[in-house]
Amino acid sequence: MGERLEALETVPFAAEREWEVEGVPVLSASAQVPEPVDTGRTARRIKRFYRLQCRSFLRYCEKCLLPQAAAEYRAALEASRPLPSFQAELTYQVTWNQGGLWSLYTQVREAPGPGPALLTRRGDTWDLAAGYPVPLKDFFPAGTAWKKRLLAQAAAEAERRERAGAGRWREDWRRQLRRRFNPQSFYLTEEGLACFWPMYAIAPASEGVPVFVLPYGPEGPPERGAAPAAE
Repeated sequence: MGERLEALETVPFAAEREWEVEGVPVLSASAQVPEPVDTGRTARRIKRFYRLQCRSFLRYCEKCLLPQAAAEYRAALEASRPLPSFQAELTYQVTWNQGGLWSLYTQVREAPGPGPALLTRRGDTWDLAAGYPVPLKDFFPAGTAWKKRLLAQAAAEAERRERAGAGRWREDWRRQLRRRFNPQSFYLTEEGLACFWPMYAIAPASEGVPVFVLPYGPEGPPERGAAPAAE
């Protein structure tokens, strides 16, 4: 018999690093990822997955952000400007944890100095019985034009926010909404299935990571086995 987990208990696993140039700190990174308390097969797989994400984040900081921070530091010294301090942060938020499904998003925030921070979000929804992520299409009946439905829902919500003065979008946001759609960029919430787009893809920096929620149908939120979203 396989595991019959209905929910997953986790605690934060944290890591921090700081890099210096000529004895001066130029880049700091902090990471928090979920770590299951359970020791079963699914929990071990999830633990390995997010420990790897944490290590990959720290390697990215060292290989990609540190050279930028070092160059900015030396340029500031030559120009007698205030020394920069780059910061990067990896965090997570569990958004659904019942019915055999565990959903969350992780987000990297890069703050290289003045100006808006860059946000990069990733969504994951795990089937706790199978021990693997659930693809977005599994939340819709077979044969459903689910991508068309999601894009229509997102476009309608974007228009509603724009009319209400609650959202600002790029001039070509309708085209970019389709072009930049990623079926892996979703997670479950109490209100519905949340799909998100990369920062800057359809909106200016002030909108952060744009998220649109497709409400659940009359059946309510999904249970294990991937119940369909609303028609």
